[in-house]
Amino acid sequence: MTRELTHFINGEHVAGTSGRFSDVFDPSTGMVQARVPLASTDEVSAAIAAAEVAQVSWGETNPQKRARVLQKFIELVARDNEELARLLSSEHGKTVDDAKGDIQRGIEVIEFSLGAPHLLKGEYSWNAGGGIDVYSMRQPLGVVTGITPFNFPAMIPLWKAGPALAAGNAFILKPSERDPSVPLRLAELFLEAGLPAGVFSVVNGDKQAVDALLTDDRIKAVGFVGSTPIAQYIYETAAIHGKRAQCFGGAKNHMIVMPDADLDQVADALIGAGYGSAGERCMAISVAVPVGAETADALSAKLAERVAELRVGPALADDVDYGPLVSAEAVARVNGYIQQAVDEGATLLADGRGIVVPGFENGFYLGPTLFDNVTTDMTIYKEEVFGPVLIIARADDYEQALAMASDHEFGNGVAIFTRDGDAARDFSARVNVGMVGVNVPIPVPIAYHTFGGWKKSGFGDLNQHGPDAFRFYTKTKTVTSRWPSGIKEGASFVIPTMH
Repeated sequence: MTRELTHFINGEHVAGTSGRFSDVFDPSTGMVQARVPLASTDEVSAAIAAAEVAQVSWGETNPQKRARVLQKFIELVARDNEELARLLSSEHGKTVDDAKGDIQRGIEVIEFSLGAPHLLKGEYSWNAGGGIDVYSMRQPLGVVTGITPFNFPAMIPLWKAGPALAAGNAFILKPSERDPSVPLRLAELFLEAGLPAGVFSVVNGDKQAVDALLTDDRIKAVGFVGSTPIAQYIYETAAIHGKRAQCFGGAKNHMIVMPDADLDQVADALIGAGYGSAGERCMAISVAVPVGAETADALSAKLAERVAELRVGPALADDVDYGPLVSAEAVARVNGYIQQAVDEGATLLADGRGIVVPGFENGFYLGPTLFDNVTTDMTIYKEEVFGPVLIIARADDYEQALAMASDHEFGNGVAIFTRDGDAARDFSARVNVGMVGVNVPIPVPIAYHTFGGWKKSGFGDLNQHGPDAFRFYTKTKTVTSRWPSGIKEGASFVIPTMH
């Protein structure tokens, strides 16, 4: 029987009233398993109204008490980890182990957010001038929202919500309608942990709900992760309506392979980073850039050998390397990129189209695909594929490889594999990309550093998690204080200075 999902508003599951629904599939079988309501503007407004009321007392709660609620939430997620991971896998299609990683990376940001009592401390200058003291304080913005993608239904909502809640804001989550069950479950766990009703809400929906959040004056900040065109739209719309915004878009992450690199290590790293989660990661390595013909030929052979051994199957199976894509539309889109690359002259070394998984013939599967001799003018090089497709784009020398990563319109992540410290140091300093890995294939920073891409991969001045998150979710108030000393100085018409 198909489940009917809800919104989560003011501490309660609330049935949708718009009359509009979207199907939630099991990607492994291709079958509809649930329906999720798509909120109307009025439903979004109700969530905002509840959040606005709840935020007042939550914002006045001292940071240490807020941190204790988050600590309890961490304990509850650990208690229900297996259930959450399997639920996530059943709607997204990633393996259970990968789903546990999705949850864990989100929890690590919650753990960092426990430091709110320290991170929210302001500055103080005593006797800055003539008995005048100056101090600053960080205060919550009010009601903020996160609009998050299908590919990390636990991690990215927690990246957004953790610092926002710790800083004293109320948070409204608009998750992807493709896999909304884990976000709804997280809302239940926040409530169980002691978060007051209304402080964390989940409103399911499509563009109508997004636009309602973007245009409502009660929403003070917007965090988004998704495709670049939508990231740019949300950033611009939020700015027009006077909101803070941090919006992260697409990626085309390169791995530069120097001639001195350990090619077995490189090949293993590329296989995991390129095909893990069926390539549906914004930090997936999708472009291998071997330097020199000898390096390229050797790497191409090693990758082809490993690709042939990859196991594709249902998300809940224990013996697969990756599962299905999230939807039939995703499979069709990636198949189109593969055919276009063939038509444009790339060398197809492994073709994943048409794969059939016995017993799961209607699932959304695509086998691992590998191309060689891809050039920078080809569509498959220029655009984000977001599927299990790895391409080899050869470079004659180091400078050409550096330029390829630096000149691409996306600037999310990049890696270099080498034994040469000078090359690694030079590359890290010069490459025009926001996150760099040195012999690390997926350079996602740990929770107490910030995550963010450059160029068309990121819009906004402040990044996700780390100290930037607390800057983003707070406003700074500066107080200049002087207590009367009994001395009458008379009126002054000169601008105050500290002298």
